[in-house]
Amino acid sequence: MKEYTTEFIRNVALVSHGGAGKTMLAEAFLHVTGATTRLGKVEDGTTISDYDDEEQRKKISLYTSVIPVEHRDHKINILDAPGYTDFVGEMVSALSVADGAIILVDAVAGIEVGTELAWRYCDQFNLPRFFVINKMDRENADFQKTYDAIKEFVEAHDKRVVQVHIPIGEKHDFKGVVDVIGMKAYLGDGKTTAEIPAELKEAADKAHFAMVEDAAEGEDELMEKYLENGSLSDEEMVRGLEDVVYAGSFVPVFCAAGGHEIGAIALLNDIIDLIPPPTRAVKRVAQGKDGEEELKPSDQSPLAAYVWKTTADPFVGKMTYFRVFSGSIQADAHVWNQNKGADERMSGLHFQRGKEAIPTKVVHAGDIAVVSKLTASATGDTFCDKGHPLTLPKPQYPAALYRVAVTPKTQADAAKISTALSRLGEEDMTLAWQNDPVTHETVLQGMGDQHIEVAIHRAQTKFQVGLVTHEQRVPYREGITRKATAQYRHKKQSGGAGQFGEVHLRIEPLPDADFEFGDELVGMNLSKSYLPPIEKGIKATMERGAFAGYPMSNVKVIVYDGKEHEVDSKPVAFEIAGREAFKLAVHDAGPVLFEPIMNVRVTCPDANMGDVMSDLNTRRGRVQGTETERGSTTIIAHVPMAEMLRYTTQVRSITGGRGYFTMEFDHYDTVPAHIAGSIIEAHKKEMEAKKEE
Repeated sequence: MKEYTTEFIRNVALVSHGGAGKTMLAEAFLHVTGATTRLGKVEDGTTISDYDDEEQRKKISLYTSVIPVEHRDHKINILDAPGYTDFVGEMVSALSVADGAIILVDAVAGIEVGTELAWRYCDQFNLPRFFVINKMDRENADFQKTYDAIKEFVEAHDKRVVQVHIPIGEKHDFKGVVDVIGMKAYLGDGKTTAEIPAELKEAADKAHFAMVEDAAEGEDELMEKYLENGSLSDEEMVRGLEDVVYAGSFVPVFCAAGGHEIGAIALLNDIIDLIPPPTRAVKRVAQGKDGEEELKPSDQSPLAAYVWKTTADPFVGKMTYFRVFSGSIQADAHVWNQNKGADERMSGLHFQRGKEAIPTKVVHAGDIAVVSKLTASATGDTFCDKGHPLTLPKPQYPAALYRVAVTPKTQADAAKISTALSRLGEEDMTLAWQNDPVTHETVLQGMGDQHIEVAIHRAQTKFQVGLVTHEQRVPYREGITRKATAQYRHKKQSGGAGQFGEVHLRIEPLPDADFEFGDELVGMNLSKSYLPPIEKGIKATMERGAFAGYPMSNVKVIVYDGKEHEVDSKPVAFEIAGREAFKLAVHDAGPVLFEPIMNVRVTCPDANMGDVMSDLNTRRGRVQGTETERGSTTIIAHVPMAEMLRYTTQVRSITGGRGYFTMEFDHYDTVPAHIAGSIIEAHKKEMEAKKEE
């Protein structure tokens, strides 16, 4: 691959709903530009983009891959991002380093949930975007219907569409596209241009006229010229279009059939013409020594490169993908990782095309490249010069709210579990794990069941760690509601030294602290030296739970009397007596279970609001209020955590995938008696089963 400097580079993310044909379009780009000798197929697992075993097994993209395409002396870095909601983190990462996005829409299905999601994230990064109506060769493809739906969608978001392609035929007669910019027809893969078919001439002229009007809005000078002459030259039109497309106020619409490569060359030409080069892309800002600095995309500027993806490859080791926003990187140079405070050597600097590595000596400003075997760097880090520290902000990722508990398959896996989970989390910003302090479980959280399944598979294949998942336990807490007293005598006389201890105690609720221990001992019945073992026995019981197997808190204990024996009394006897007296007292103190209540915000289309609300009611949710915003409603509710364990999947099915939610812990509240009963019952059975073992 030859060397490309900043103005000859384009970085474009391919985003859409799952199954709209992103991977095949990338495949078509490679084939029509001569980078590959044959066209791969997703179903055969032969595409350049989906090279991971798991992607080939599932026949969908799970990770973003970089596909550099060379065309017209430019290099276009195509970032093929997954379309399935569970892997939205990969799409966010791709968009964070792109200068423009191509949103694919299936010519049959039209605008889908994933289309809306992709649009929302393009907004987050303020990116200029294209719509491509893809799969025009499908049985029920309908260009006009899809185009109208896109127009309505774009206008609802205060932008305007500009039609660049007119399809020549459709369904199995789809032969090519008319490109309205150059007023040429591209037949087949588009390597040669032809005259516009007679029957489309009128439509093309009309579209061209509309385009000139749109382009004139780009600059005052063009507007004046247009009003004077009623037209613009092709160069002026492209310049005006660039202005309105780069600014994001206009969204060009194209059509293609990636699987048959139709429209591929025309689309590559338009990417070069209408997606901004790094020099004219959205301005990036980094945190410097003295506040924020705007980055200048030139090789001469101070270095700022952002790590947007890391992968572990069993053969090559760790691979770190980065984009240079300013400055340049030479092979074998030393760079400074500002986030980790570490020096990293850029050995094995290369461009990645699917799984093929293309070595390079230099990475210019604006380009995307890969370096292998770095030690400290993880996704989200910034490379810079040590003398000129810069930190690029990490993008906002959606919250991972689908949780499962994981346990190691074998004793050998147990030793490696935390390393493997940490490395998975380093590679994927939407995966997180923690040890729950209450249930002592290892909890893995992701975007949904598919996401977790892929992560578990990855732990097995990449890190050789076997993990089993099961539903997470809810961190309930035990508590009491009233005062109670109890006494217990522990006596053991069976040959040898005996054990004796008797404890009288009182317990009461303690709202503002976890635990308080005191005594009201008078006289000589019980010496104070036995108080520490009594307290130890009670504390151990509170940690393990007195009746349901969950930690207990907010209790005050007073020891007011007891008995001892000058020979047989030992600390251990009082530890047992204290523990048992405490359990008896709890029994009479109106014991209750408390559960974590989450503050949940569900955002869904207005049409689904009723269904979401009634579903929250069945989950014992208490709606606190709603907020409305352009066609969608956010419902705010307090819902017990126990009812939210699988909510990610359920909210998607209620809202056809359009709803999403966030939640955070709010407070603890009493578990209703009928539910508490079954939890306590389950604990008893578990304890009995353990005894029998």
